[in-house]
Amino acid sequence: MTESPRPQPKPGRTTKPQSGLSAPMLIFATALDTTWRAFLPTLGGVFLGIGIDNLFNITPFATIGCLILGVITSALLIAKQLRDVRKPLK
Repeated sequence: MTESPRPQPKPGRTTKPQSGLSAPMLIFATALDTTWRAFLPTLGGVFLGIGIDNLFNITPFATIGCLILGVITSALLIAKQLRDVRKPLK
């Protein structure tokens, strides 16, 4: 026996994304993923800089340096996420 072909969606109707999540959940998950990429390296850099400043008594140089590194890291992580999102599905 042969299998029947997969039913085609009706015109004007959308199908679920291939990840198995509904569209709103996929958007929510992407937003959460972007949020940690933006804030975690930046806040981590600030707290690391404050710790280094207190350890070596060089206030505020390490805080500013680690903040800059955190922002750059955040930008690189978000750029990587955008590249991954824009890749065509296979």
